[in-house]
Amino acid sequence: MSGEPSPLLLTRDISVHYGGVRANDEVRIEVGAAEIVGLIGPNGAGKTTFVDAVTGFAPHTGTIELDGVRLDSVPAHRRRRLGLARTWQSGELFTDLTVAENLAVSVDPPGLRGLVADLGRRRKRAGEDIQEALSLVGLEAMAGRRPDELSLGRQKLAGVARALVGSTRVLLLDEPAAGLDTEESAEFGRELRRIAASGPGVLLIDHDMTLVLDVCDRVYVMDFGKIIASGAPGDVSSDARVIAAYLGSPVTP
Repeated sequence: MSGEPSPLLLTRDISVHYGGVRANDEVRIEVGAAEIVGLIGPNGAGKTTFVDAVTGFAPHTGTIELDGVRLDSVPAHRRRRLGLARTWQSGELFTDLTVAENLAVSVDPPGLRGLVADLGRRRKRAGEDIQEALSLVGLEAMAGRRPDELSLGRQKLAGVARALVGSTRVLLLDEPAAGLDTEESAEFGRELRRIAASGPGVLLIDHDMTLVLDVCDRVYVMDFGKIIASGAPGDVSSDARVIAAYLGSPVTP
């Protein structure tokens, strides 16, 4: 019996079809607790489709497990409540709300029962969750500011904080560093390591190879919907298949 801990997120044979196009082809990926795992590949490789499938936004075949619990037939909103959270490539912050208010809109509404019985308790807990999420990304002091008052790097972190609100166990980040300069990307990477160290597993999709190779414990490479390589960042960046399909030349970690 292996002493290796079970992965927090495990996908087996995930396939997604759009008509005659197979966007994902039997994808198996593992993400452990407190681990940052990269998913890289050329545009159109199927990376975002995979995140859509895992989080319940794309029909798929295969199995998805969160800490051993099957989620294959669970709808997107329940997967979120069970601890799967994601960010989106497009900006998702409301410019007319403060950072804290942006996080508040992601908290589950209490429903009728909550209105009658424990609305006050739920509101207090939601406020605590928001403060905890902002603390994790280093934005406690920015809670009362609007997104357009923040640098792009901090806006990206606010989006991550919104995904972290509540009992998030696995965080799937879809190109969170897009548009960041070198210094902002490095700061984002430091905050990402701090987030993972607090417990959740992270799946990171990004084209910033410096960020990916710096922060990831392991990396998967996808091309035409298939995983063509996986392993430690240094090994993947020097893999001939990866160089041919994506990198074009070896990348120094």
